[in-house]
Amino acid sequence: MSPSSKIKDLLPSGAELIEQKKDGLLDVPSQPAVGFIEGDGTGPDIWRASRLVLDAAVEKAYGGARRIHWVELLAGEKAYAETGEHLPADTVEQIRELKVAIKGPLTTPVGGGFRSINVTLRQVLDLYACIRPVRYIPGVPSPVKRPEAVDMVIFRENTEDVYAGIEWAAGSGGAQKLIKFMNHELGTKLDKHAAIGIKPMSKMKSQRLIRRAMDYALERGRESVTLVHKGNIMKFTEGAFKDWGYELAQDEYQGRFVKEGAEITQGQVVVKDRIADNMFQQALLRPEEYAVLATPNLNGDYISDALAAQVGGLGMAPGANIGDQAAVFEATHGSAPKYAGLDKVNPGSVILSGAMLLEHLGWLEAAEKIAPALSRAILAGEVTYDLARQIPGAREVACSAFAQRVAEQL
Repeated sequence: MSPSSKIKDLLPSGAELIEQKKDGLLDVPSQPAVGFIEGDGTGPDIWRASRLVLDAAVEKAYGGARRIHWVELLAGEKAYAETGEHLPADTVEQIRELKVAIKGPLTTPVGGGFRSINVTLRQVLDLYACIRPVRYIPGVPSPVKRPEAVDMVIFRENTEDVYAGIEWAAGSGGAQKLIKFMNHELGTKLDKHAAIGIKPMSKMKSQRLIRRAMDYALERGRESVTLVHKGNIMKFTEGAFKDWGYELAQDEYQGRFVKEGAEITQGQVVVKDRIADNMFQQALLRPEEYAVLATPNLNGDYISDALAAQVGGLGMAPGANIGDQAAVFEATHGSAPKYAGLDKVNPGSVILSGAMLLEHLGWLEAAEKIAPALSRAILAGEVTYDLARQIPGAREVACSAFAQRVAEQL
């Protein structure tokens, strides 16, 4: 399919579009065009720093034979200033055509204002798998005794659950109409002044997420997939998520998965489940027993942040939102507007998300250089303020200077 005139106008000289083959795999040229959204608040600072590291990793790995051509896309406050929209329709179409993009943090107001751009992007592009690897990087301060025991990859369903955004304010016409129907027709006893939200979860969307988690475990030799749910209370939504996961393992994987407690032969992966609140305890007490987690939307949001805290916080936590037609890699932390333009914050989250992007492109030689280089830079003791205040004897440097230290360690 030929690119639209709008995307053609954005492509730098020499850049080529990534194509998708019939089997769904990407056909990545040596000079691909990849989109970037710099983000709000601290976003421009951490994007510049991250881009320096990513470009240096590609150059180090391929000596100029490969290069990413970065294409700026508008979203957030910069988009609103230029177009009057926080997420222009053109940006969504450009991500579809580019196939791959990365973004810094975007501001979302709490309790009012416009809806989350992050959630909207996931839904309109059907980026149904939020993938967050959580692994300790040596040198990063941690609040727990054994951060090195944490090595999990969370696959969080991205389009359903309470994040579907189906809700009505207390006292609104929609809420009152729904409460009246439910009380009169379904026998509930809802307070007529309640706010109302709907939590949809479907078999198809749950299973496509769980399938990605199971495929990942098999491809990477991970020993288990854990279905994290609150099915003891929400039996027909989260309980169904668990049941659909076990059903998928049995129906599609021909003995490659076995239930917890069964005898395991070489190459088989254990599929098990944990109630969400228990999983938080397990993550602290027995993290080495968990490799891949598959979760509904809200559970995945909580558990991925909690695990990130065990290995040093969101400043070092990468993330990706991946669908069948596009992928957007992102900072997992907020925009921290009070630090905007100060060249101060830790770019680690976007740097590591960029490593995931490189891996998605199939550029493993470049991707695998980044985390070790980041660790070596931290161990050398010149780090951003968030790390410097926790590491005895460390010297605080700017965001841009820290990125330069990482690039030097490649």
